[in-house]
Amino acid sequence: MNAVKYFTKDGLQKLRDELERMKSVERPSISQLIAEAREKGDLSENAEYDAAKNEQAMLELRISKLEDTLSNARIIDESQIDEHKVSILSLVKLRNLKSKGEATYHLVPENESDIKSGKISVNSPVARGLLGKSVGDIVDIQVPAGVLSFEIISISR
Repeated sequence: MNAVKYFTKDGLQKLRDELERMKSVERPSISQLIAEAREKGDLSENAEYDAAKNEQAMLELRISKLEDTLSNARIIDESQIDEHKVSILSLVKLRNLKSKGEATYHLVPENESDIKSGKISVNSPVARGLLGKSVGDIVDIQVPAGVLSFEIISISR
């Protein structure tokens, strides 16, 4: 059994939509490719048939993994999260004490991270260094490039 994974409502819905698309669109499409390749005769020397069967196997593996993830998925209950401390789903505004630059990060479950949109995984070094801290706290975070010092300016949802 896999470990429980936490998702936001939107993140979980995206996974469900992806699974539905795989089952209702991709699976029938691959079945059609296999049928067309089968009609071309000798399967022992049919590269199209082999490719379609391999694609089908990969799809079934992805479907199986996604179903397993969904069976162990839990939605994060935002009402149980302390809004005064940095935690999962917090929107945290930071000031780099060295460069005086500011950045805002949204701490999300690992599978929903997207650095381009400012969403960082709660398992990232920066997020782990921020967890449990409050507004005004100064935090030193070890990252691959060295130690960074930040001041927490604000925390919101």
